[in-house]
Amino acid sequence: MTPTAEPAQVNHRATYREVLAEPRFRLLFSTRTVAITADALRITTFSVLVFGATGSALLSALAFGIGFIPQLFGSLLLGSLADRLPPRALIAGGYALTCAAALLLALVRMPIAASLGVVALIALVTPVFHGASSRLVAQSLEGDAYVLGRSLNNIAASGAQLFGLALGGAAVTVVGPNRALAVSAALYLGCALAIRIRLPRLQPGESDGTPGNPQGDHGAVRASLHGAGLLLRGHTVRRLMLAQWLPCAFVAGAEGLIVAYAGGRHFAPGWYAVLMGCLPVGMLVGDLLVGRLLRPLTRERLVVPLIALMGLPLVGFAAEPGVGVSSCLLLLCGLGFANGLGLQRPFLDALPQDRQGQAFGLLGSGNMTLQGVGPAFLGSVAAGIGTGGAIALAGGAAMLTAGWILSWHQPTSSVPVPNYSTGSENGSDQHACSSPAL
Repeated sequence: MTPTAEPAQVNHRATYREVLAEPRFRLLFSTRTVAITADALRITTFSVLVFGATGSALLSALAFGIGFIPQLFGSLLLGSLADRLPPRALIAGGYALTCAAALLLALVRMPIAASLGVVALIALVTPVFHGASSRLVAQSLEGDAYVLGRSLNNIAASGAQLFGLALGGAAVTVVGPNRALAVSAALYLGCALAIRIRLPRLQPGESDGTPGNPQGDHGAVRASLHGAGLLLRGHTVRRLMLAQWLPCAFVAGAEGLIVAYAGGRHFAPGWYAVLMGCLPVGMLVGDLLVGRLLRPLTRERLVVPLIALMGLPLVGFAAEPGVGVSSCLLLLCGLGFANGLGLQRPFLDALPQDRQGQAFGLLGSGNMTLQGVGPAFLGSVAAGIGTGGAIALAGGAAMLTAGWILSWHQPTSSVPVPNYSTGSENGSDQHACSSPAL
């Protein structure tokens, strides 16, 4: 159906000032930014610590990535807790637990296997308190303010990761890896205390005094598996999750080959770091431009072109360009990550109210898992066709994903406008929407 006018409330463009004026979001945003800095510091420092103890590049890489894959299992087995337990206790408890793990790694000499196990256990519960935090953000912000809130989180996350990596290198050099881990523990503790003191005590699913549905009295694992099954079986939710997972996984696979590409092309030492920095810079610029300048419906219609923009520049690596062209291609690829802003509101609208926390946890853990699998897969492909060819293959796969999303468009609609109605209690029985951008 082609509407004759766009509803004002649907196409209202919020501002970052409006978003930051919400106290609850401001608290969650600031603590999450500090926690991401601590994450980057902890992960890199732990990797250095393992390498120093073993001299094994394999174990060092495992230490770096051990926190990714367990998140998917945690989301599947425990994700329902994000909607069943009070959010303040979950979020503060998650930060406190991560603080305790960092202190344990810093102060106690354990076998490497035990240290890896500690990190894996923390990753197992991470989707629970991240899901609770994301749900609270969705309940605190409405309409386009929610999308801009996610944009701010993306921008801050990119900056915090870069700062955390730099802080980790400096801290390891100045005070050693053990004390650097203790610094990350102090940051987590500060986040836990801020949430415990400043976040109101809310019941599960409560927003502004409206109690939510605790999903019955089923056991956590049973309820989590049941809820994950309902979410993934839902046509709309599954499609929108895949639309957010697949392009990022392909680009992450290409990103994992940048060091090898720079080495194979005999770039000057240090240029690989410049190339790797082009992607987050492009992401920051893209989020700012798309989030601040475009109206909501325009963002949603640009999802397909922006996903294509993620992939098309990577195809250029088939020609094995030099440093300058490679940098420009990666910057353009990073701009395409702004496609996520056009997917946020349709995804939120497709979710059932009593499973929002679990859905956000599943979205994040699936994203992390696939971004860990992507580099391993493309690394094996690069052994056969070269790094430039493998990066180009990743770009082609991202463009195919854009074409797949374009196929969701209903050809009878001459003016594509998203359909935000889910049409069912769990929001899973309709097509994603009529827009080719979704």
